[in-house]
Amino acid sequence: MAGAAATLGGMGMLGLAPEIASAAHKEDPQTILNVAATAEVLATIVNTVAFERNLGGDSTTQRNLGAAAREELIHYQVLTGLEPGRARPLTLTVHVPDAVFASRTSLLNTLVIGDQIFVNAYLIATTVFANRGDSELARIAAEFMAVEAVHRALARQSLGLLGNDRAFAKYSQAEEAIGPGKAPGADGLPGFRKVLTAVAQLEAAGFGFGKAGSLPGSSYGFDSVSARTPNPSDVNTRVPK
Repeated sequence: MAGAAATLGGMGMLGLAPEIASAAHKEDPQTILNVAATAEVLATIVNTVAFERNLGGDSTTQRNLGAAAREELIHYQVLTGLEPGRARPLTLTVHVPDAVFASRTSLLNTLVIGDQIFVNAYLIATTVFANRGDSELARIAAEFMAVEAVHRALARQSLGLLGNDRAFAKYSQAEEAIGPGKAPGADGLPGFRKVLTAVAQLEAAGFGFGKAGSLPGSSYGFDSVSARTPNPSDVNTRVPK
């Protein structure tokens, strides 16, 4: 499988072993919020550009891309609007490998693995905020995680794979999901318990945050792309409660 998705799978997600169980307890809440906002910058850009290029292919997948783009943008707006301690994205400019947009299959495989990274990161956030007694932020992080899990499931379904393949959202378990040709499924790969691992995994796949990535691609500015993000009227529950 060519492209960024194969890079993520083939590199063994950097070959990282699961960190010790106590690692999440030591994570800095502000760093978690900043990484989350940066991830939402990336996700808004990828889904918006993919929608513009009609990479969904069929009408249902295309609608899902547009909805996901808006949902990621709403996540970003919520994170950066929190008081006190609002999120500060690491950058608003992201280098996206050309391979991500090379085909429908490449895009969807990238979304499957990328959304799993986001699920993992938001599970870290839920753990950290709960441990600190901030039940509201813990619940909001869980709400975000649930949406990212849906995005992953829908991308898998569009690939002809089982969408609801998880009994539990994957945290630090070994990856058991299988993708086409097994390339992006990354069997046996561990999750992670340190939120900056999410950034490292994405950089290993050729993405660049505020700089050129390791694979040929283009830089996209969040402000200009988000101004074009689709806004489907049937996207609901737009405010966490």
